Amino acid sequence: MKTPKNANGTHESVTVPFELENFLPYRLSVTSHRVARLFAAQYATQFGLTIPEWRVLAVIGRFGTCSPTAVGEFAAMDKVKVSRAAAALVAKGFLRQNQDPNDGRGRLLSMTRKGLTVHTNVVPLARGIEATLADGLTKAEWATLNKALRKLSAHVGELTGPDVGATAD
Repeated sequence: MKTPKNANGTHESVTVPFELENFLPYRLSVTSHRVARLFAAQYATQFGLTIPEWRVLAVIGRFGTCSPTAVGEFAAMDKVKVSRAAAALVAKGFLRQNQDPNDGRGRLLSMTRKGLTVHTNVVPLARGIEATLADGLTKAEWATLNKALRKLSAHVGELTGPDVGATAD
């Protein structure tokens, strides 16, 4: 890994004190957790959903019937987290799980009518929370942030490969 360049364009000395609060991965993590808690409080209060459950529901709401593996790839979640969230959603009656006709060991997740109703009601809440977050920035800053995050995410994907990205959330 390259040492960051300072304002003069030279590499920083190893003697520069390390300030965790200014370390980008730390700042991204803290901000991500704060945003997740903001969302989680609303989803749990109004719909009884956890963040992983919402992610699974959102993926199936967008793409339709999916394997748990596909859900994990779309939602950047590990297999265990997808499995637990899917099991909870099946127990709540939001999803149904069927055997994959093309793979005897595989299974497919699909939305129930109850799940579709919840999904339909959660989406405006999610968009509202996102709008509230956007209110903290100008429109230009919001657009720049989104562009920078897409670019950074793609770069990290190039550095780590396609299977990295599952979150601990």
